[in-house]
Amino acid sequence: MDIGLNSETVAFLGMFLILCAFFLETQNIIHSKASSYLLLMAIGSGILAVRAYLIEEWAFFILEVAWFVTAVLGFVVRPSIDTKSEQLKL
Repeated sequence: MDIGLNSETVAFLGMFLILCAFFLETQNIIHSKASSYLLLMAIGSGILAVRAYLIEEWAFFILEVAWFVTAVLGFVVRPSIDTKSEQLKL
């Protein structure tokens, strides 16, 4: 199988994951801080970041790395936000 075709297939997978997260969030099906949203964004942008690096699309690479880091940080920061919310409710 052609490497270019595999690269395009992987790119479409990454794009699909990001668009799914965005669609589900805009339809109020999931929240932008939900694990499912952050996971879709992290995987999708991670895939696209790797592809952008391999094809030397530097502006796109930086954009996707920023999205990836933001999604991953959402996992790290979220527990402290949840804890503060719980404390405020008490």
